[in-house]
Amino acid sequence: MRKIVIGIMGPGAGATETNLQNAHQLGELIAQQNWVLLTGGRNSGVMEAASQGAKKANGFVIGILPTTDPNSVSPAVDIAIFTDMGNARNNINILSSDVVVACGMGAGTASEVGLALKANKNVILLNTGEESKLFFQSLSKDYVFLANSPQDVIHLIHKIITNESF
Repeated sequence: MRKIVIGIMGPGAGATETNLQNAHQLGELIAQQNWVLLTGGRNSGVMEAASQGAKKANGFVIGILPTTDPNSVSPAVDIAIFTDMGNARNNINILSSDVVVACGMGAGTASEVGLALKANKNVILLNTGEESKLFFQSLSKDYVFLANSPQDVIHLIHKIITNESF
């Protein structure tokens, strides 16, 4: 049986302390569910925090890297996939995830959420700001879910992957 892959997307250098704390906790919770974590793989921001959280709970982490630079990889990534595609790698992140979680918001994260909605992927927004929530919900009410905490995210993922009604 194929493992469930949860993609956590979020700011790198522009991540807030709240983004980092939420991402770390999400990584842990995802690992505790025995799901695979997928991130952008770099050793910064939300990617690093989520990866470290998953490793803390003995989880499995895939990193989809925008470059070929091995020095940019988080040490918590188990499988690093080097794309040399820059931001175009965002589509790989999205298409390889069963559920996408936006933990904070930046331009790169916004592009990933947009790609996810275009691909009819379920997206959970955590700590993204009211403007982002309103904008993405206006694009797709059916695929955008709002969470207030990492625990809410896990609850929503369970509902999504088991096709429970909301």
